Amino acid sequence: MPKKIPKKGVPEAHEDLKGFDIRINEFGQIISTMPVDKLNKFLDQNVEDKKLKDHTGDSEE
Repeated sequence: MPKKIPKKGVPEAHEDLKGFDIRINEFGQIISTMPVDKLNKFLDQNVEDKKLKDHTGDSEE
């Protein structure tokens, strides 16, 4: 199989995430240009949680 060619340029993203960049350094640490709290707040507002969507509160045993 041929090797995939990486895409160049900046991917399209939401306006609130302009300038956001995330990388993993050689020690396995996550390096981000946005604080985690701000990122979590954005995700809470804009992404629906799939696990909570189907949860009815009833346990079937």
